[in-house]
Amino acid sequence: MATHSEPAAHVDQPVPPTAVKAAHESVGTARTKVLVLDSIVLAGTAHSRDGAIDEAGDLLVGRGSVNAQYVASMHSREASVSTYMGNFLAIPHGTNEAKGHIASTTVSIIRYPEGIDWNGQEVRFVVGIAAVKNDHLAILSSVARVFTDRELVSRLEKAVTPEEILHIFGKVNAS
Repeated sequence: MATHSEPAAHVDQPVPPTAVKAAHESVGTARTKVLVLDSIVLAGTAHSRDGAIDEAGDLLVGRGSVNAQYVASMHSREASVSTYMGNFLAIPHGTNEAKGHIASTTVSIIRYPEGIDWNGQEVRFVVGIAAVKNDHLAILSSVARVFTDRELVSRLEKAVTPEEILHIFGKVNAS
């Protein structure tokens, strides 16, 4: 896993323009796969905000949706404005300048059962987002609907399988 001071070694080249173009042309297909089981972690291993951003970013890189520069831009975004949203949730995402480093819209979800410190706030869920065009608006809306429902947040905290979390966030893929 990369640290804030070390870029992730997965991909350090810009996403090829052809990959970005293909992702933009096949948004319908990409949307059905925005969140997959491999992008859900029930017990994150990070112990800090920066480690959690790297962990969420590594899942996005692992899907082939972004490269290391995008993960670095997630740290840049966090340095300028906190992505802590309340209700134990942080939604790290890249800067507008990093849009060229996104090949397809993808979401990663990591749960931290013990919580981690996020600029003085407790975070138990980190939802990493990489979105082409305006896909982030529908994703943020779906995530907000989940996290404003206390029953759903409780179910997320108690989930024992990634499938349960995927089911709760099902509307992310339907957006």
